[in-house]
Amino acid sequence: MRMFPRAVNLFVRLTACCAMVSAVLTGANRAGAQSPSPALLVLEKGDEQLAIVDPSSLKVVGRVPSGGAPHEVVASDDGQFAYISNYASEKGTLKTLSVIDLTSQKAMPPVDLGALRAPHGLAFADGKVYFTAEANKVIGRYDPASHQVDWVLGTGQNVTHMMVLSKDLKTIFTSNIGSDSICIIEPGGGRNGWNVTAIPVGQGPEGLDLSPDGREVWAANSGQGSVSVIDVAAKRVTASLDVKTQRSNRLKFTPDGKLVLISDDGGGEVVFVDASTRKERKRLKVGKGPEGTLVQPDGAKAYVALSGENAVAVIDLKSLEVTAKIATGMGPDGLAWAQRK
Repeated sequence: MRMFPRAVNLFVRLTACCAMVSAVLTGANRAGAQSPSPALLVLEKGDEQLAIVDPSSLKVVGRVPSGGAPHEVVASDDGQFAYISNYASEKGTLKTLSVIDLTSQKAMPPVDLGALRAPHGLAFADGKVYFTAEANKVIGRYDPASHQVDWVLGTGQNVTHMMVLSKDLKTIFTSNIGSDSICIIEPGGGRNGWNVTAIPVGQGPEGLDLSPDGREVWAANSGQGSVSVIDVAAKRVTASLDVKTQRSNRLKFTPDGKLVLISDDGGGEVVFVDASTRKERKRLKVGKGPEGTLVQPDGAKAYVALSGENAVAVIDLKSLEVTAKIATGMGPDGLAWAQRK
């Protein structure tokens, strides 16, 4: 069929317009897309974005701006929101928590923490966000319902970095890198109604986790390749394990309490330790710069952020092998699991 020049030009313009409309509609659909449930949340520190990953396909299905210098992320219990600590940048320490609506995949107004600077470690419990503020040597609590920081408590320790809460929400544990200590914080007497016990451990404790039975806290000492095991009731170190890491970053128990995973940022490995015998089970090469570590609630898989190769390693916890890698943006680190209820 022969087409005249004017008809050809009109056809080209119509085709271009259709393509533009299709692209706009596709972008709109993505912007309004709902996150899968469950979803793996990955902080891309270098790009200052939160990547939302479908664990079944291992694909990034959405990205949302995370605020400046994002370091850790936690999801609300109902899986509707993610909270991100905006820690520190070249311009100085920051003082905000970024809030992401996971249903609409949109950034909400950030939480201004005022005088509390360099928030880092996060936990979500009983509808509230708990955070460390390194520059102030404190931990705090933000209430999304009232939009207020409703509680602050000093640790008296330098660089209060990560935190974990007991299941009954009565005890808080923090790792304090600058003071080489782990704090056990529990209700008690005094004016503030809390007792803070600082327990000396190895050099530079960073990653820590509470055993599922609540009896022990394990802390990875990043500066000397060891793990300190703390008896919670006795409030003392009962064992020091030489795990030979170059720079341990995160430590996580499996849900059954049988295995402990330690990411070694310096060695490119994950070290698996038998929690009962306290012996090394396996040392697995995973990639460059393993940092943030997450174990699925069902204990089937673990995820380790590889900051040095812009990926997340997927580990089968039966075979203790890497089964896949998820491509991410620049510098992945903090990980969280979001599941709607």
